[in-house]
Amino acid sequence: MPGFEFFGNEERKEVNDVLETGILMRYGFDGPRKGIWKAKELEEAITRVFGAKYAQLTSSGTTALTTALTVLNIGAGDEVIMPTFTFVASFEAVLGVGAIPVLVDVDETLTLNPDAVRAAITPRTKCIMPVHMCGSMADIDALQQICKEHQLVFLEDACQSIGATYKGKAVGTIGDAGAFSFDFVKTITCGEGGVVLTNNEEVYLKCDGYTDHGHDHKGADRGADLHPFIGQNFRISELHAAVGLAQIRKLDQFLAIQRKNQRLLRSYLEQVPELSFRVIPDAEGDSCTFLSWFLPTEAIAKAVVVEMKAQGILPGNFYWYANNWHYIKQWDHLKNIATLNNLNAEQKAALQKLRSTNFPASDAIMSRCISTAISLMWTEEQVREKGTKMADIIKKVLSEATVQA
Repeated sequence: MPGFEFFGNEERKEVNDVLETGILMRYGFDGPRKGIWKAKELEEAITRVFGAKYAQLTSSGTTALTTALTVLNIGAGDEVIMPTFTFVASFEAVLGVGAIPVLVDVDETLTLNPDAVRAAITPRTKCIMPVHMCGSMADIDALQQICKEHQLVFLEDACQSIGATYKGKAVGTIGDAGAFSFDFVKTITCGEGGVVLTNNEEVYLKCDGYTDHGHDHKGADRGADLHPFIGQNFRISELHAAVGLAQIRKLDQFLAIQRKNQRLLRSYLEQVPELSFRVIPDAEGDSCTFLSWFLPTEAIAKAVVVEMKAQGILPGNFYWYANNWHYIKQWDHLKNIATLNNLNAEQKAALQKLRSTNFPASDAIMSRCISTAISLMWTEEQVREKGTKMADIIKKVLSEATVQA
């Protein structure tokens, strides 16, 4: 997810605008800032580019999710259904608002399996939170239908799929709210940052206040603001917003290069008939930050990883099944309740139960999956070289597996 690969004079110009005023905070100091409002500009650009009515910037994707959950009235005792394959921030945000993460299986979309979601619903379920992983999207129609039937909140964690669309709409703008991350390795980077997207004015106004200690932002200055509810300090700085403002102007360029490079790389892997590829609910909407592919068995996938490492081309290829950040198999800190403060009793009980819960359906998928990150910097020749080497390695491992069998 390569926004940082195209960091240059455009970002420096926007940051220098802020440095020249000396006003690094997004609120107040109206005179000294001399009309420079980078966070406001970026929020306006986000609504224009992605088609959401409202955007509220935050300090990270995690705080964006936390804000959205809070504003959507999800808290103690509420269950949030989420996938076994995500980034740890997804369940951190759920736990942070006092709610209970309910992890369910993924399918070959690498996102929530709608049948598994249905099976997990209880009277305490409040929210379904798909995570649009690795540049693509969940089966949004199926999940929205479940939300409609059970009157549940639909919150999109789109932190890893900026620029992806589903039936013409940007992911993150379809549910009751959505979240993007703008950290250093996302499609658009602010260095650190995030945003809540929504089409609901009430949700937006609450996000606006919640991320700034509950300020209502209705006064003539910050000292005149009232505090209708308790909030947090989840503000983005003007410096971070400035970086994002330059980055969002390059988004179309990023996506075009990613799609070209992904298509070319895929053409080489498609020459291996034993290989299959991730199911994408709307192939036209794939942002193409990754190419995710499946080997026939776990053993073959592990052997391919070993061979890629031996030949020096493993970097940029992710075997999520053994990744400490992204798959439940490795989340011992979650299952062992390794927190620095005391969780509520309901959260503890849910996590204790998670220790003995197995996810064979997810294991069967993730143990065979490798995702290749798509770089903006590759030349056509480099993609050809990479694709050829990868295909040769896969064929070699498959051949050896056949002989051994």
